[in-house]
Amino acid sequence: MTDGAEVDPKLLEILVCPVTKGPLRYDRARAELVSDGAGLAFPIRDGIPIMLVDEARKLDAAP
Repeated sequence: MTDGAEVDPKLLEILVCPVTKGPLRYDRARAELVSDGAGLAFPIRDGIPIMLVDEARKLDAAP
């Protein structure tokens, strides 16, 4: 059993940001899928990406 943050690599290949329809970056350490274009990070819970804007974390403006 994993820590719950692992996501199927095939799923990562097809998922896109629901806002920009652009690519997502997998942040394994934070268990998030990051949309740099939208400035949002979508959580991964129990291995399932939660692709709802209301559940996303806004990225800091600082680099």
